[in-house]
Amino acid sequence: MPVYSIRGVDVDFPFDAYDCQITYMDRVIESLQQGKNALLESPTGTGKTLCLLCASLAWRRTFGEFLRGGRGGGRGGGGSQPPHYGSQLSGSQQSGDPLSQQEHSGYPVSQQQHSGYPVIIYASRTHSQLRQVIKELKATSYRPKMAVLGSREQMCIHSEVSKLRGRAQNNACHFLCKKRRCQHNNNVAEFMKNKPDFGSKPFDIEDLVNIGKGKSSGPCPYYISRELSKSVDILFAPYNYLIDPGNRRSLNSIPWNNAVLIFDEAHNLESICADAASFDLHPNNLTACVAEAHECIKLCSVKRSTENSADKQFDAENYAILKALLMALEKKIGELVIESKELGCTKAGSYIYDFLSELNITSDTSKKLIETIDCASLLLEEGNSAETGPGVQAKATVSRLESIRDILDIIFRGGGQDHAKYYRFHVNESQQTSGDALKVLGKSSRTLSWWCFNPGLAMEEFLKLGVRSIILTSGTLSPLDSLAMELNLEFPVRLENPHVISPDQIWVGVVPVGPSGQALNSSYRTRETIQYKQELGTAIVNFARIVPDGLLVFFPSYSMMDKCVEFWKNRNHSNSAAENTIWQRICKHKQPVIEPRQSSNFPIAIEDYAAKLRDSSTSGAIFFAVCRGKVSEGLDFADRAGRAVIVTGMPFATPTDPKVRLKREYLDKQGTPSENTKMLTGNEWYVQQAARAVNQAVGRVIRHRHDYGAIIYCDERFAWPNYQSQMSYWLRPYIKCYSKYGEVVQGLTCFFRDKATSDPLKLKRTDCNDCIAPVTKKCMPEENLSDLAANARNEYPQITLSVNSTTKSNFMKLAQITPANRSTLATKHNSSSMSHHFSEDQLSQDTKIQRCCWLG
Repeated sequence: MPVYSIRGVDVDFPFDAYDCQITYMDRVIESLQQGKNALLESPTGTGKTLCLLCASLAWRRTFGEFLRGGRGGGRGGGGSQPPHYGSQLSGSQQSGDPLSQQEHSGYPVSQQQHSGYPVIIYASRTHSQLRQVIKELKATSYRPKMAVLGSREQMCIHSEVSKLRGRAQNNACHFLCKKRRCQHNNNVAEFMKNKPDFGSKPFDIEDLVNIGKGKSSGPCPYYISRELSKSVDILFAPYNYLIDPGNRRSLNSIPWNNAVLIFDEAHNLESICADAASFDLHPNNLTACVAEAHECIKLCSVKRSTENSADKQFDAENYAILKALLMALEKKIGELVIESKELGCTKAGSYIYDFLSELNITSDTSKKLIETIDCASLLLEEGNSAETGPGVQAKATVSRLESIRDILDIIFRGGGQDHAKYYRFHVNESQQTSGDALKVLGKSSRTLSWWCFNPGLAMEEFLKLGVRSIILTSGTLSPLDSLAMELNLEFPVRLENPHVISPDQIWVGVVPVGPSGQALNSSYRTRETIQYKQELGTAIVNFARIVPDGLLVFFPSYSMMDKCVEFWKNRNHSNSAAENTIWQRICKHKQPVIEPRQSSNFPIAIEDYAAKLRDSSTSGAIFFAVCRGKVSEGLDFADRAGRAVIVTGMPFATPTDPKVRLKREYLDKQGTPSENTKMLTGNEWYVQQAARAVNQAVGRVIRHRHDYGAIIYCDERFAWPNYQSQMSYWLRPYIKCYSKYGEVVQGLTCFFRDKATSDPLKLKRTDCNDCIAPVTKKCMPEENLSDLAANARNEYPQITLSVNSTTKSNFMKLAQITPANRSTLATKHNSSSMSHHFSEDQLSQDTKIQRCCWLG
């Protein structure tokens, strides 16, 4: 195994590193050694995760061996001196860092951890992404003491509690553990005592769950992970565990001081931070809270009569006050003057304190209110679980009041008012529909919102905790300046890495016009016109003919996707009754799948897509999806699964949306920039949000060193310099703007013809550095497709399906999905709807090319 000396730190790396990987690890170590924050952009496929792990763990090991066990695996290099990259530590750095002076203290392991050894906290957006990170850790020689945090929904193995969700599950768990009635929790202490070295080998959530299920009363996976987190070298957790103040409070065993905080896939971090500091109080939630307070009053009467208890938990008067306050709040929201239904009622953030003070809710009284809500939650738990144990009824009765507690925490944190300048108070009115629960039809409903427009507030919390360095990394962070301004942090260490692929592995084209010369522009002025939809559809027909295997088409919104698909299916828009519709022409070349709006249906769509790619009777599949949607985030469309991405337009947020409008106004009112400081304007933020969504979507292709594919921008605005400057740094050198559609077809055809004769999947490889697919002698496309479906099920666990390609019954469920994941044309087996069977004589030259590439 190669060893690289980078800034005086010996880094074990599983493969011979590329130059961009050495550069990336150099920046990581620079950030950690100097205690500075870093923004690191490196494209998907450049081994970013592996570099992060190896560099950070090598740096951590310079302070002492890992807890309870060491490095495992040994070091390669045959005794020769490793190559040196970057600068060595200066004398002042070596002596000035108090950590570098520490030796093994002889303390017990847990005391060593809290005596100054830095903890690495590695966060990603989802558990499926963390699963991939832990898989990468297994490929290294490093064996740090680790833990991975998950939710009860993923880890609970109790026969009854595991059926619940959300706060209902949390509260039921608390109740049983408090009463010592969960045998799984009772067995955790014995397990930890008998397995003191557990965590010294990489494991993920599934491994913990399997341990718990291995015996009839196995130890609780959730509380094993919590115990492990008290003494670790590296801790893996989803974003919300760290950013949400409530979740973070529950991790009080973590030594935050001097910890290293790594946010992987951090392209959405600013919006996640802002959302965590904001709230929306919907009318049905408020109504449910009133009902819960009333239920507490009734439970108190029963408890006092049967148990004669003087416990304050059973004081009905407190719950009567709580109920009265909630009803008064509901009334007061209804009394606010709203001059315009479109604009709502907007006031300065500080108005929330005046608004609540009229109900006698202040920073001081909120503490008593929070205490009452906590007691109410416990009372409701016991009321539902006292004799029969937790059941489904608890789901409906223990979740809403705690949302009021969270709101009070947000409003009055730190005593309140200091952070109000970063907020806007807003009340929006909407008409109730038949789908709204707990409402009266026809009656208007009002939502009270308090929106945070400074994501940096969450980052400030970490600085107060004393973290050493914050590293943000992703394949799509650009532009870095605006991200740093939004988070209100200094990021002295920065990197925008190139890709490891060669120029002949990627084709990037801006297509400003369609086949008949009509401009392609998805702005609101043109997107509803017949000419635009006709031109875009015809262009996609040609791309479906040329591109082999999997083709992804991204729209700015679900609404636009639905309208285009509906238009393409409509025979009235054909030139003659005998002519096929645009949809039928697309289906002739590729079997279609449409991204569903409902998350629960998404795994079915992914499996349908994978099954259609496996179908040897056709030339591939086409996935119609949405920027910022489920397809565009976190899934790996490597090799055959994604040979090309089409972006049909810029996914600008609705400008009249109150939250978007107020965010733009907030940025524009931040004041004039000083000579050395550039301020982000509302319009710059608006464009950059759309650009990041596009960058994330196009990142679905080119997933590893040997992958290849095309990126097709079907909107003339992508040719504009101010739009191209927002694209990912690594992509810009490859962009070519075409003036004629025929040149696009010719260039794309030549690209895939060349790749058909040199497809790297045909070549045996001895290593898979940067490859997202399973590490094998040959990256098998079938395994990639199975991984794609498995990742979708992990990310959206509401539904479980088989990946077996011979199983057809799962896809019969697609007929029930709206919008349909399988077109009506695709489900009928007749020649007029979809051409499943071609003879060689019927194949055009381009179709032969794609068949050759696909079979290869």
